[in-house]
Amino acid sequence: MTYSPYEIVGETRPSRWLITCDHAANTVPPEIGGGSLGIAPHDMERHIAYDLGAAGVTRRLADLLDAPAILTNFSRLVIDPNRGEADPTLVMQLYDGTIIPANRHIPEAEVQRRLRSLYFPYHEAYERLAARRADTVIVAIHSFTPRLVGRHPRPWHIGVLYSPHDPRLSKALLTRLRQESDLCVGENEPYSGHLPGDSIDRHALIPGRHNTLIELRHDLIATPEGQSEWAERLAPILDEVLGADDF
Repeated sequence: MTYSPYEIVGETRPSRWLITCDHAANTVPPEIGGGSLGIAPHDMERHIAYDLGAAGVTRRLADLLDAPAILTNFSRLVIDPNRGEADPTLVMQLYDGTIIPANRHIPEAEVQRRLRSLYFPYHEAYERLAARRADTVIVAIHSFTPRLVGRHPRPWHIGVLYSPHDPRLSKALLTRLRQESDLCVGENEPYSGHLPGDSIDRHALIPGRHNTLIELRHDLIATPEGQSEWAERLAPILDEVLGADDF
């Protein structure tokens, strides 16, 4: 099968929603180090390589919302599609205590090759999907580790991240999620919701599309059952929030 840097699900679905997953896979394309970045297989199964469980949530949520979805098919350690091209963390050399040998002394020519073969094709497909309707609403699905090495545990079940340049949908979603008595909800937690040049900046803020970014703690979505449960919980909430205001 021919390798593709991204996967599109339900391209012709009619919904306003577009569901995205920037860190869906831990794949290292075969043309990069023969499919290896030089770190141990168990490290490639960690959150440093991809957002565990996020792809399953994305696919199920897209099904429930009758929406298209786009998911990456390369590890964030190869090149991070949720970073601007000038961001120093675009190609990580050290992540949560793990050195990435293939990236330690990476030449600029190799960075540019990864941009051309992986990063740009993903963003071109993303923009094509986003532009299919004038009123597209983007929901980016991510997951986070319950604890970074040497850090305190993260208590949140779910975080809603946003930029101060357009918090409208995210603020409404936060209000609704806080009505769920069993949830610990983070606002711009476990980290800030905006980096210049990131995917939401590129495809939502600059073109003026409504958007939100959802972070789920990955131990809650480690299984297909957990992924489905969260998607089935979020789908009606998202529709409710979108329908309750003038978005």
